[in-house]
Amino acid sequence: MGADAPRLHPTAIVSDGAEIGPGAEVGPGAVLGPGVRIGGGVRIGPYAVVGPEVSLGDGCEVGPHAVLEGPASFGRGNRFAAHAAVGGAPQDLKYGGGSTRLVAGEDNVFREFCTVHRGTEAGGGVTTVGSRCLIMAYAHVAHDCVVGDGVIMANGASLGGHVVVEDGAVLGALVGIHQFVRVGRLAMVAAGAMVSQDVPPFTLAQGDRARLFGLNAVGLRRAGWGDADVRTLKAVYRVVLGGRRPLAEACADARAAHGGHPLADALLDFVARGGRGVLRGA
Repeated sequence: MGADAPRLHPTAIVSDGAEIGPGAEVGPGAVLGPGVRIGGGVRIGPYAVVGPEVSLGDGCEVGPHAVLEGPASFGRGNRFAAHAAVGGAPQDLKYGGGSTRLVAGEDNVFREFCTVHRGTEAGGGVTTVGSRCLIMAYAHVAHDCVVGDGVIMANGASLGGHVVVEDGAVLGALVGIHQFVRVGRLAMVAAGAMVSQDVPPFTLAQGDRARLFGLNAVGLRRAGWGDADVRTLKAVYRVVLGGRRPLAEACADARAAHGGHPLADALLDFVARGGRGVLRGA
């Protein structure tokens, strides 16, 4: 047996048709279902289950007793902690058992007991997770969600179905996001918030029901935006989100004054797309 040959524990169960890449390790009692594709250097821990039609990119790590169900595909370098349950069927009474999917990018971390579900037929059929996300213990991503790159979901945070979370957003512990809500880029939703309307990008939301408490200035600076950029965005925030003027009128004034700045345009475009209504300040 060559040095790059897969190493399978004698008690592992590997179904016919499973493809296992060079240097992969499959631990004791692990189960690989039919149609599984395991990339090079993947490590499957003891008693983990990788179900039918799951694809794992090079260098992924699956912890003991984790369960991955398919159809699902994961890029390289994803890590699944013990007892993570990823790729399961959606918790939607309308789901008819169709072949829906979960698609995840690279270098994500799925911690203990988190759950991420596949899409539904009515919702487009795909749940999507980007790259470099951290989904902490007991967090939940429901069916047909779209989670961007670099998103952090702290312990127990939950997304209802069809939620969109844009790049770099942070959801604190025990946050609850209502179905069809959008959370904008680099937004911060504080621990325990119950969110039933869209959270504009670059803002800080908290409370039950959540409302805005200014900008996520720390997140903006960490992302490389300077003081002048933050001041411009604050001016837009005051006009559009800090009062109770009609949104269309407020957005028109803000765009006339600050249009062309990338942060201002991103916030105004997000508000203009509509949805379940937009959170505003206290």
